[in-house]
Amino acid sequence: MPSSLPNSQHFNVGCLTLTALSNRQPGMQPILCLHGWLDNAASFIPLAQHFNDTPLLALEFAGHGHSSHRSADARYYFFDHVEDLVQLCQQQGWQQLTIIGHSMGAMVATALAASFPELVQKLVLIDSLGFVCDSAANAAKQLRDGINSRLKATARKPCYANLTEAATARQKQSDFSLTEALLLAERGTVATADGLHWRADMRLRHSSVYRLTPEQGQALAAAVSCPVLAIVARDGAFYSKVQHWAAYYPKLTLETVTGGHHCHMTQAAVVAQHIQRFLLA
Repeated sequence: MPSSLPNSQHFNVGCLTLTALSNRQPGMQPILCLHGWLDNAASFIPLAQHFNDTPLLALEFAGHGHSSHRSADARYYFFDHVEDLVQLCQQQGWQQLTIIGHSMGAMVATALAASFPELVQKLVLIDSLGFVCDSAANAAKQLRDGINSRLKATARKPCYANLTEAATARQKQSDFSLTEALLLAERGTVATADGLHWRADMRLRHSSVYRLTPEQGQALAAAVSCPVLAIVARDGAFYSKVQHWAAYYPKLTLETVTGGHHCHMTQAAVVAQHIQRFLLA
């Protein structure tokens, strides 16, 4: 599949270099696309095929794709991704953005819209609504499990003989075909002397040391004042929780589509139609 996000871009944000794929002209404020956990900017290529004249910029979070890994003494806290976005917006002079987020990217975008409403005009959430939360009563266990996962010896990155082998391994963990897996693998692997490795920082796999409580997650969702479109897959991870979370968003439009968690890749045309109607409303 030819890339409809042909231009690679780089942004120096603090000590990080964040990378992106984009079709926008220089200086043009983009529609910002934010990928899911352990994905990369190529996850938006199928969707971008249906937005020929729309300035999209698919940003890669720290530790993902071609973006910098955080320093050896740092961790991957959820809210640090929000801070990276705030710095990027301030640096680029972006305000009142339209943001399309998938999975973790949708949660980061939700937190951004709640805490910095001047930065977000419209929000599209793909197979994601609300946050991953846990009861305050489990805080001690979450902290213990998170620290123990950090202290374990770092696993050696899997090595693959070729791109198809890497993509096949990724496909086995997902709900898409080898075609979509190859898109992620082409962008997300690097050749070394002993074979192909995924670029993503292995520390992203560490368990979190904290979770938002349900009350905190609900308060953040309720603080999102801009219009929100949630496109939820019937076979995705969030379908059973949609009605619970939908009650907290003040300006929510809810659509469901067939398929699984990566519906923006496997059902790109249908997802694009929903987004285009929302953006024109």
